[in-house]
Amino acid sequence: MRPSLPTLGEPPKRSRFGSVVVFSLILGGAAGGVWWWKQNKGALPLQQPPAAVAVSPQDAGTTTAAAPTPPPAPVDPLVAAGLQRASVKIDGPLETALVQASGPTVGPALAQVVTRSLVWWVRVPNEILRGDTLDVLYQPREGEEPLVHAVRFVSGKTGQTHRAYRFVVDATARFYQPDGQEMEERLEHSPLDDYEQVTSLLRDGRGHKGVDFKAPVGTPVKAPFTGVVKRKNWNFSSNGNCIELEELGGKRRRALFLHLSELPKSLKAGARFSLGQVIAESGNSGRSYAPHLHYQLMTQDDRVIDPFESHRTYRRTLDADRRSALDAEIRRMDSLLSPPVAGN
Repeated sequence: MRPSLPTLGEPPKRSRFGSVVVFSLILGGAAGGVWWWKQNKGALPLQQPPAAVAVSPQDAGTTTAAAPTPPPAPVDPLVAAGLQRASVKIDGPLETALVQASGPTVGPALAQVVTRSLVWWVRVPNEILRGDTLDVLYQPREGEEPLVHAVRFVSGKTGQTHRAYRFVVDATARFYQPDGQEMEERLEHSPLDDYEQVTSLLRDGRGHKGVDFKAPVGTPVKAPFTGVVKRKNWNFSSNGNCIELEELGGKRRRALFLHLSELPKSLKAGARFSLGQVIAESGNSGRSYAPHLHYQLMTQDDRVIDPFESHRTYRRTLDADRRSALDAEIRRMDSLLSPPVAGN
């Protein structure tokens, strides 16, 4: 007997075993996905909020970050003041130490200018000792000697710290000590009532025979004692216009005045001048590199005398109404002089 054939259009019969397998796979995959999510949900990275960006009102709506403004560079107080500092510990010649501190261009001239201060405190060079320290504030100048503004000198000879500060009074600059006294001594019955600075003395170690007063051309020169003119205008190439005045009575000193302005033809040997009488004007004649008066004292036997030992001396004190301005300048200079030389 033949098996019956299926009727046209009747769906074929499917095996129940295949459906069960597919359903089991779907259910297992879903269960595995749930298990994986539970195991790894804490390790998922959290989304971070965007970093804040500083935006100026002009750049609102843009996303370009503004560059940070660098802090201003510190300003060196010395540079701001237009000054330089030389700090040395003496271990040989003063000029050598200052050349090492300030360089070969400025050093030699700076040593000469600084010596004009030191001579009022010690004898140069003999009383400048090894271990002494020196701090100088100065301003270099093209074609001129450096302009010194402050000097601090620690002396083993005197056991003191000496200080002097440049301060302008009535358009004239002078050096003052912290107590308000001028650094320089002055001569009673000086040949000049006023001047800018003493630029050379007998005790400065240069072998100079007189005192040089820096003064403008035309400054009145007065007789330091009553005397008569012994001669004028000798050795003109070196001395320039000059006068020798011989004292009448007393110590019989002889005073030489060199580098004067032109002298009147009427002035002749034998002319008499009283103490304090104007006998000439300062100048810049002969072997002179800047306007000044060379004042030289001698005995009758040609021995050179130091005017600062022959005359009585004194120091001027700054007027009280200007002391506050000087004190302010001293504080300013002291702040620039620090720090001192190592070991002070």
